[in-house]
Amino acid sequence: MCGIAGLFDLNGRREFSKDLVARMNDVQFHRGPDEGGFHFEPGVALAHRRLSIIDLATGQQPLFNEDHTVSVVFNGEIYNFQELVPELQALGHQFRTHSDTEVIVHAWEAWGEDCVKRFRGMFAFALWDRNQGVLFLARDRLGVKPLYYAMLEDGSFAFGSELKVLMAHPALSREVDPLAVEEYFALGYVAEPRTIYKGACKLDPGHTLCLRRGQPVPESKAYWDVQFTLNNPVSFDDALEELDARLKESIRLRMISEVPLGAFLSGGVDSSAVVATMAGLSSGRVNTCSIAFDDPAFNESEFARMVAERYQTDHHVETVKSDDFDLIDSLSELYDEPYADSSAIPTYRVCQLARKHVTVALSGDGGDENFGGYRRYRLHMMEQRMRDAMPIGIRRPVFGMLGQLYPKADWAPRVFRAKTTFQALARDSVQAYFHSVSILRDDMRAQVFSPAFKAKLGGYNALEVFRRHAANAQTDDALAQIQYLDIKTYLVGDINTKVDRASMAHSLEVREPLMDHPLIEWLATLPNDMKIRGQEGKFLFKKAMEPHLPNDVLYRPKMGFSVPLARWFRGPLRERVQQALTSPIMADSGVFDMPMLARIVADHQSGRRDYSSPIWTLLMFESFLRRSQGEMRREAA
Repeated sequence: MCGIAGLFDLNGRREFSKDLVARMNDVQFHRGPDEGGFHFEPGVALAHRRLSIIDLATGQQPLFNEDHTVSVVFNGEIYNFQELVPELQALGHQFRTHSDTEVIVHAWEAWGEDCVKRFRGMFAFALWDRNQGVLFLARDRLGVKPLYYAMLEDGSFAFGSELKVLMAHPALSREVDPLAVEEYFALGYVAEPRTIYKGACKLDPGHTLCLRRGQPVPESKAYWDVQFTLNNPVSFDDALEELDARLKESIRLRMISEVPLGAFLSGGVDSSAVVATMAGLSSGRVNTCSIAFDDPAFNESEFARMVAERYQTDHHVETVKSDDFDLIDSLSELYDEPYADSSAIPTYRVCQLARKHVTVALSGDGGDENFGGYRRYRLHMMEQRMRDAMPIGIRRPVFGMLGQLYPKADWAPRVFRAKTTFQALARDSVQAYFHSVSILRDDMRAQVFSPAFKAKLGGYNALEVFRRHAANAQTDDALAQIQYLDIKTYLVGDINTKVDRASMAHSLEVREPLMDHPLIEWLATLPNDMKIRGQEGKFLFKKAMEPHLPNDVLYRPKMGFSVPLARWFRGPLRERVQQALTSPIMADSGVFDMPMLARIVADHQSGRRDYSSPIWTLLMFESFLRRSQGEMRREAA
């Protein structure tokens, strides 16, 4: 796992400052503390930070082809590189290393832009072809690895593994994008391809960008998508057998490493399934790492211990206090732009623990999205059956009025929150799902944002992120559509972002066997009743794991990896929340209606309403503003 950075002159062959490129690379030192490398030639600068995982002796980057006309900097892993080497050798390519990185330069020579279609893995890379005058950027299909870029005011093109790499360049404009702010407060993250700054972008997952000297920056190009056909005629028993084989293959590929390897073990279905499969494939004891909480309401460590004992893993546990909020000030630096998933705190802690014992850890991320595990999926399907039974011309006025009149009941289980259900029934399927996952819903954002800021939005609504992806989903099936939306939005912008930054902060590589793209493509062909049956999510997955995991792990209620925000904000963080949300920096941003923010704080702290998620989202935005202003003052000095 590594960090990449670089500059490219689209219009000429300027000599880039080596000191500047070194500064851009140094800000991501944490991503690759083992080695740093550079390549400079007129009009091009490539930089790399290396965390050595495979081919420790000769895998340094930038890495070149035989005559040094093609060079690459690469972050990630190509899991099927050992299969590609003999194929490329048969085409006449000569290998001088044993690293997966070298496959990229030869695959480019053999297959051009289509080379990415041959790679199975998580990756972001930039490849320079001197003969063609081409800089080629690519990002993996599921967006596990990040890639940021910007066309700078000085006419150069910059790229890097984190936004802070681009921020190290003085020509990057720090103008905040109002549309990104709207997306953040709706979703808790800024959705691809936007960043918080107008001048910088993220490369979309499953996309490439091919830059040619003398030509303007083109649109990125998609090379992969998942199609939910739901038409696989496989029997349930055969599907169980095939799932078992596919899981073993995915995990086996991700166990290739020349450094200590282990797994996260939360005690949930996904991580437990990964550990059980690893144990069956490993000749030695598997290293497992768990975080325990001192608050029983958030603690799953007992279930993790059950799995660890069953498979006799070398199990490492650390207890996190329920008042572990010391990281709040660090999160804005870690994520560079506003990011509102509070589970970033325990994720940071489990990565911190894992790095004490291993350099590579396998995770269970992606299981809920691909196997149909979220409770919200079942609720959405129930609501969709009601939407299908009644035309929207009737639903919208009737349920819209009921949604306005019915009292809000944050304290109740969602099944009893009729206001939320009525609001969902008044909308179409995509709009209803967006409403259900929004942190600050449309009506609340309308109250929180100032009139001046709403004017800047010009009518833009973050719902457009979902609309754009839904238009490409090629399915009207209720479950398939929202799985597709989550794969394109939540999985990328929230889950993968969280894990990448938290793990890289500790120079830990995390691999994701449940996001293996052949597995995802196959799951997308299965009928819905293999994913959700009655009130049971992940039905096929759980049945496949019954011989390997205790029922208490497979069939207990899902807990999630969360922290006690509501209690924090009424207790130890009470004063901090009050000061932050009503601070001059929030008022000066021009984004907020300040009396409304004061009302949110007062209502939450009095116990009248549970505004814990909106408050956390606002708190993280205030932290971003404070850090951003501090950096600009330092640069000015």
